[in-house]
Amino acid sequence: MIHVMKVLFISGREPTYQRNRVILKGLRRSGVEIDECTSFSGSYLLRYPEVLLRFLKKKEYDLLFVGFFGQPLVLLLRRVVRKPILFDAFLSAYDTICLERRVISPKSVAGRVLFWLDKRSCELANIVLLDTKSHIDFFIKTFALDESKFERVFVGADDDVFYPRMVKKHDGIQVLYYGTFLPLQGVEYIVEAAKLLHSDENIRFKIIGNGVTYPRIMRLVKKLGIKNIRFTDRVPYEALPSEIADADICLGGHFSAIPKAGRVIPGKVFQMIAMKKPIVLGDGPGNKELFQHKKNAFFCERANPEAIADSIATLKNDLSLRERIAENAYVTFREKCTPGNHRPTNQRNCY
Repeated sequence: MIHVMKVLFISGREPTYQRNRVILKGLRRSGVEIDECTSFSGSYLLRYPEVLLRFLKKKEYDLLFVGFFGQPLVLLLRRVVRKPILFDAFLSAYDTICLERRVISPKSVAGRVLFWLDKRSCELANIVLLDTKSHIDFFIKTFALDESKFERVFVGADDDVFYPRMVKKHDGIQVLYYGTFLPLQGVEYIVEAAKLLHSDENIRFKIIGNGVTYPRIMRLVKKLGIKNIRFTDRVPYEALPSEIADADICLGGHFSAIPKAGRVIPGKVFQMIAMKKPIVLGDGPGNKELFQHKKNAFFCERANPEAIADSIATLKNDLSLRERIAENAYVTFREKCTPGNHRPTNQRNCY
């Protein structure tokens, strides 16, 4: 009788969070049996107790898969779990809070705790997943970790939700960006690029989302007298495909100069290429692990509105280039980024 691997999946974020959603779908497609300890509660303070209580009722499994955000869970569960732990770190809490957002100092007590949390959770796991090799290199160098336990798994996108749709015909070129307005994303450079293109009435921008830098971005829009951007608040996950389908050019970001922006590939990029759209990306080693300039993406210098504007203008004036990038990007997605590529590929090293 063939033994089907039983995977117990537990996470700090809800199962519908993009990273968790794609990982779970990939595991199911791989043929393993999945049992979930997840929660849809609105905060970590509620989710962690809920998933831990559910975990206590679980007995039979071969592998514990700790999804995002799982650093605290690895530390707690390693004390009682004798099975292998596969940990999807996805991001560093220390990097995000101390270096990217600068909420607290890296040298503060809280900063040191976050550093230890990232380092120790990775040390305790048997295998650690991250989204790019550049991100893996950062973890290895920053936290002095063993390279052999890391594996790259691209973020990917749910191909049951994001797939090519009929394109609506409209006049001109619509450029789409959506995000949560984090400093990492560099929305201000998109706004400044739009200002540089304001004289071209055939180019219109649509920016969807809200977040911490939104008030500052709105002040910038007012200061520059921006007229060619339509801002829309966040839309439901299920509505994103329609927004992407209506775009002619998609801005994948991240466009800031923050070092992390060069190490990672934003989740929106995978959603956009899954729908066969031409994308503009900020230049960086993370994006170059999957994309090539003018083949399946159009690269531009980060933190440079002139470069973003030039990229958009070039694509606007070259339909064949847009179509080639879109087609090749879609092929890349199908070959490397579907949920079928998201599974514990190195299971043998867990034992």
